[in-house]
Amino acid sequence: MSAFPDVEKIRYEGPDSTNPLAFRWYNEDEVVEGKTMKEHMRFSVVYWHTFRATGTDPFGSETMVRPWDDGSNSVENAQNRVRAAFEFIEKLGAPYYAFHDRDVAPEGSSLAESNSILDQVVKVLQEEQDRTGIKLLWGTANLFSNPRYMHGASTSCNADAFAFAACQVKKCLEVTLELGGVNYVFWGGREGYQNLLNTDMKRELDHMARFMHLAVDYAKEIGFTGQFLIEPKPKEPTKHQYDSDAAACINFLRAYDLMDSFKLNLETNHATLAGHTMMHELDYAGHQGALGSIDANTGDLMLGWDTDQFPTNYYLTTECMLTILKYGGLMPGGVNFDAKVRRESFEPIDLFHAHVGGMDAFARGLKTAAAIRADNALDDFVATRYESWDTGIGAEIESGQADMKSLESYMLEKKEASSNSSGRQEMLEHLFNRYLDSVR
Repeated sequence: MSAFPDVEKIRYEGPDSTNPLAFRWYNEDEVVEGKTMKEHMRFSVVYWHTFRATGTDPFGSETMVRPWDDGSNSVENAQNRVRAAFEFIEKLGAPYYAFHDRDVAPEGSSLAESNSILDQVVKVLQEEQDRTGIKLLWGTANLFSNPRYMHGASTSCNADAFAFAACQVKKCLEVTLELGGVNYVFWGGREGYQNLLNTDMKRELDHMARFMHLAVDYAKEIGFTGQFLIEPKPKEPTKHQYDSDAAACINFLRAYDLMDSFKLNLETNHATLAGHTMMHELDYAGHQGALGSIDANTGDLMLGWDTDQFPTNYYLTTECMLTILKYGGLMPGGVNFDAKVRRESFEPIDLFHAHVGGMDAFARGLKTAAAIRADNALDDFVATRYESWDTGIGAEIESGQADMKSLESYMLEKKEASSNSSGRQEMLEHLFNRYLDSVR
């Protein structure tokens, strides 16, 4: 029985289309900078927000209408939900999906029962992957919802919580391998602290690193060769999370000898909460060789929490794609829609409207970014701005030939620094808008 009987497969109709259930910009076969849009984007639908969100918030109960879901925690309902999910993803035309273990399968009364339930649902996931050709972008374990993780998982003051979390990750790694997942993500939902008065920060960070090394070692043991990813987020639910932004994550990875095993999975809403732009986080991870994947969403700057809204702003998606192209793309990562429809958008059809809009926004961003790059519209300006470093004293500093004494001699002879040139910020912002206006 169809979960979406009134929806046909979403098609590309071009920029002039007024059909809300058609792509205006995302033409999966269109080649941009030598790759198809499908290859560039590697769009992924998330299981948690799209198929498990109910519309609850701190002030209200469930609102979502989901005819395929009977609301129970039965294995049969979980299996039926899988079939509805793959019908949606297939009709949308996304090549990937992503999940937490507890999204796809309910938790049992023991570790053994939870693993058995997960195996039963994974059987249907594999059947649906085989039927549709849709692949798993990444798997991850939910190490934050159960009360056992109230103090964290790998950073818990309770060693048993650490041990249980390790077992959960072990199983999820096995399942990700079984399903052909190409990445595995760690999001430290409660890996942080609320109050330093009761926290041994160094010990917790040491434990988190030990946890990551255990996962890396086990992945090698079972033959999982996918990319490990850490997803930065500064706060919510904890006051301070150890994976707070790209810089903090990379510092952690370097300090604990994990850089060779991990890259970052970056999210716009998390960047905002950290006081950064997404472009900043992408550029920082990129020039550190740690850009792995992105969660595609946005936050509401008038709200101070993780609202996980679908991205519709072409300026944002162009900035994202400009930086992603700069560093060679996301493979084996992708553009993963860690986004949810609003509580008031409760009908099943709203899931299609949201994803079509998000996919179109990123496709438009890709086309605009490629046009800017083709004209060297920004690169030429930046190169000119830093040209004093290409020769003379600048080149000597960058090459390590200069020291404090030689710099003093240079300036004593020159008497004063050369004049600065304008940063032309307003001109470049106007130029950026011109490309947004002109791309078709």
